[in-house]
Amino acid sequence: MITKELGDTGLVVTRVGLGLAALGRPGYINIGHDSDLAGRRSKAGLEEHSHSVLSAAYAAGIRYFDVARSYGNGEAFLGRWLLDGNAAEPVVVSSKWGYRYVADWRIDAEVHEIKDHTLDNLERQIEESRENLGPYLAVYQIHSATLDSGVLDDAAVLNRLTELRNAGLTVGLSTSGPQQAAAIRKAMAIERDGSLLFGTVQSTWNLLEPSAGSALADAHAAGLGVLIKESVANGRLTAREPATSSRLVNAVPGFSADAIAVAAVLAQPWVDGVIIGASTKEQLHSNLRALEIDADQVRDLPGFAENPDEYWARRSRLAWT
Repeated sequence: MITKELGDTGLVVTRVGLGLAALGRPGYINIGHDSDLAGRRSKAGLEEHSHSVLSAAYAAGIRYFDVARSYGNGEAFLGRWLLDGNAAEPVVVSSKWGYRYVADWRIDAEVHEIKDHTLDNLERQIEESRENLGPYLAVYQIHSATLDSGVLDDAAVLNRLTELRNAGLTVGLSTSGPQQAAAIRKAMAIERDGSLLFGTVQSTWNLLEPSAGSALADAHAAGLGVLIKESVANGRLTAREPATSSRLVNAVPGFSADAIAVAAVLAQPWVDGVIIGASTKEQLHSNLRALEIDADQVRDLPGFAENPDEYWARRSRLAWT
């Protein structure tokens, strides 16, 4: 698989990475997630399943893996898979701090995760991440840094992140919500010891929600590694939303909607890598067909973008299944 330097971090990543948001806990907001995990939602069953998808991803050439403290047991699942010797070649692993998983493995929980961007939580979660991922942890990101959370103004947190960066971790942030661009630009202005604090940014960009594109292009130009999540919009850019899917398939015949959506991300010149959220090996291989699509066919597909406020409002209504 093609690799690319992750901004100015010195890390080299495969253009496609695998995220464990939908593989580390029994419930998630992807459309049809309940059928993806049918019969394997116990901790043991889901770990076995996640390991099979990880192995399929590695066999397909993926060498970048992304997880977070709030992805249930995702860090532990990934860590055990790595420490069992399943990756003979070097891999890059990123994780995120800032949300706590509180659903206690219940799909019907009223609340599944809680944002906590305090210094105390950073201190607790970096130790948990290190325990789970050991020497594989290379990138550590604020999970969903937004302007209203205040984390980008918290001197104590930023100073601690500086210490982690100076000790060898690449420090980054992920973003979400209709104000992603503003959060990215604010993060780009934060310097410590004469250089930018953040080395990576992981944001939502897809054919339905491309509003952060200009800010991400600027971040890339400034030397940040740019990673894209939610390329298939939690299933909305797959066959599970037929109206949109049929329009994509008609635009690029011969490929599935999800592959076209992933290819549209990879076609953006400021993207270093896309993190796919496949829940099954079948979804993984379908997503990876994006690598067969000519970038010129998908770089500027018209007519799909939604109003960002409406996109994020709809996302917030997706059910945990």
